[in-house]
Amino acid sequence: MKQNSNSRRLAEAAREKLSYILLFEVSDPALELVTLMGCEVSIDKSQLRAYVSCDPRRYAEVSEALERAKGRIRSKLGRSLGWRVTPNITFIIDTSTDEAERIAKALGDAPATLSIQKDEFGYPIVGDNDEEAEGDDDGGM
Repeated sequence: MKQNSNSRRLAEAAREKLSYILLFEVSDPALELVTLMGCEVSIDKSQLRAYVSCDPRRYAEVSEALERAKGRIRSKLGRSLGWRVTPNITFIIDTSTDEAERIAKALGDAPATLSIQKDEFGYPIVGDNDEEAEGDDDGGM
């Protein structure tokens, strides 16, 4: 969505109101432990994208619960914002934290060969003892 400074300010206000609504005014048990990560508001205030995060095993359950409660949430948001237009809300599951966790785990499981010192061309640096051993083999012929 195209953003400017005014729409970013409006998105922050909408995020605060929407997080309050999700926390205190919606009583669906499927929406427990859901975090509102951010919002984007279109310039004409007709569309709002809300990014939510939850446990990866609950993506489908949370998506269905948000779709069921969308009308009530939109109504409460429209009254609390006081804008002339109540935006249509699109809830999007934010998986960026799960991806970051997956990448951190993959980096933690790096193979031991990455710790070997390499020269500027990427070849392992051979110690002095290894070079002398190679020289002894050539001289014996």
